[in-house]
Amino acid sequence: MRKVILINKKLFFLGISLIVLAWLSLDDLVDDWGQIEGAPEKLQTFFSESLFPPDWSVLEAEVWADGSLHKPNGDVCNENLELFCSKAWTGMVVTIKMAFVATLIGFFFSIPIASLAANNMAPLPIAMPARVLLAGLRSLPSIIWALLFAIALGFGPLPGILAMTLYTIGYLGKLQYEAMEGVHNAPLESGLAMGLTHSEQLFHVVIPESSNHLLSQLLFMFEYNVRHGAVLGLVGAGGIGMYIDNYINPPFDYNKAFALLIVVFVVVVIIDLISMLIRSFVTEEGDVKRPKWWSVILPPSMAVEMYSKKEEE
Repeated sequence: MRKVILINKKLFFLGISLIVLAWLSLDDLVDDWGQIEGAPEKLQTFFSESLFPPDWSVLEAEVWADGSLHKPNGDVCNENLELFCSKAWTGMVVTIKMAFVATLIGFFFSIPIASLAANNMAPLPIAMPARVLLAGLRSLPSIIWALLFAIALGFGPLPGILAMTLYTIGYLGKLQYEAMEGVHNAPLESGLAMGLTHSEQLFHVVIPESSNHLLSQLLFMFEYNVRHGAVLGLVGAGGIGMYIDNYINPPFDYNKAFALLIVVFVVVVIIDLISMLIRSFVTEEGDVKRPKWWSVILPPSMAVEMYSKKEEE
């Protein structure tokens, strides 16, 4: 009991020390605290005069001089709802497609690299170069990658996809090798004793054991890429961000940009709810037996049926 109290005291003083250190660092970085005084008033003025109310015309199709409805790219709108021809819809669909492709490709490339970077799966001479590679890919923010690809390839979704993919490999790879290092040694040692190769250990031991973490990281990365798609458009990388960039530049239609940001927020919330539903299939709760990691790709009825049979066995 006394040992627990002693540990708690040490943690408490460590926390206080970190808070004091953070405050001293902040005080050293801020030259004039007086600039904070007028900030709330400036934000209130900007919100009331420029952002509010949001201009929901971004949810409507463009009306040409002859009265016909058109999509942002100039195609005639043949949809039943104007929403499907609006800048918000078309931009968001492009952003989601970009995020989906980049996340999926990045995930499949990051898994083998992460397995080489994990200390419990590869020797140090192999693990260190793999970690340096992942660190290099994520050291540049995706917006910088997008800018470089936009210079090389021109504007459009492709630079955004490539930028998201590289950053996904670097960012997701780090999370993955940390999750792999959390796998218990017993299954790995058993695999080595059975003569499993590196790839066999990865697919038959490590991925099943760390599947919850890997799935959670994959879903988080997809959500991150959707959110970040609104930023990549600022450098011409396609998606809804290009429309936001148009509105925050002259003639400064901030209320339209605000409406698009609300659309991004709603989509991210929906993605998060879907992620919760998907993770519920592989979440371990008390004595409830955890389903197999690949059950998330099955229809719910089939997954439940297979899970019930496993329980009966």
